[in-house]
Amino acid sequence: MRSSAIREELGVEPLLLRVERSQMRWLGHLVRMPPGRLPGEVFRACPSGRRPPGRPRTRWRDYVSRMAWERLGIPPDELEDVAGEREVWASLLRLLPP
Repeated sequence: MRSSAIREELGVEPLLLRVERSQMRWLGHLVRMPPGRLPGEVFRACPSGRRPPGRPRTRWRDYVSRMAWERLGIPPDELEDVAGEREVWASLLRLLPP
């Protein structure tokens, strides 16, 4: 019996969907966080200094932004505005396709 059939029978969502939804929920918290809270400040910070040679490492912010674009169709420049509206953001996350 396939794992997908077992999950469907038990009514459990796929693990990847659960992780993605959790990351998007945390993004909403970070965007709405008041100034002065450390997690929000780190999220909004622009790193300075030189990077090592080679391909730049993907920042979590860039990863989540790309995921929102691919899964929800929200352009990166509108992401903070949409995530800042709690009810709208929560409804979008409930509609996140598997």
